[in-house]
Amino acid sequence: MRITLEELRQAANVTIERVDILSLEGQRYMATLYMGGRGQVLSDDHGQTLLFRSSWEIKDTLAVFEPQRLVIIHPSAYNEMIGMDPAPVPPLSIDLQRRKS
Repeated sequence: MRITLEELRQAANVTIERVDILSLEGQRYMATLYMGGRGQVLSDDHGQTLLFRSSWEIKDTLAVFEPQRLVIIHPSAYNEMIGMDPAPVPPLSIDLQRRKS
């Protein structure tokens, strides 16, 4: 599922429970917004995933919607970087912001 900034603006009483900010090799970032327990990728008007230059750019863009929690997620490529076979390594997740309920 996808959602645009315009759709967010038009939604009445939208509550963004969590924003997962996925780091794409530390150079670009994308956002998945969770509302009603369902994740939606933040996209442009053409259905393409919006890419940002930093996690703070996402935080600033979504500030008006007052998300309850922002989490930055850095996938690990550790095994590949040291020449081992790729293996499931859990991503590093860091809370950037969490509002009290």
